[in-house]
Amino acid sequence: MQITEIRVRKVETDSKLKAYVTVTFDDCFVVHNVKVIEGKTGLFIAMPSRKTSNGEYKDVAHPINPEFRTLLQTKILEEYESDQEEKVPLSS
Repeated sequence: MQITEIRVRKVETDSKLKAYVTVTFDDCFVVHNVKVIEGKTGLFIAMPSRKTSNGEYKDVAHPINPEFRTLLQTKILEEYESDQEEKVPLSS
């Protein structure tokens, strides 16, 4: 399975939530609302989730092995960071 597109939508607030991300796989399957979060040790991704009737949050889509989770997080954060770099004004 290949990641064929990553779209980053920045969140302009002072919260820990930095962006929502849409990831397309093999040009035929899409996952919306992956979140980029600022944690105590840096940025990480949180998969889309929903609140259950007992108040817990459960992922509705997620990687089933750590290798793919690492790959997905790396690709998303690279895209997030490259988008950040493009928005930094150049000094004259």
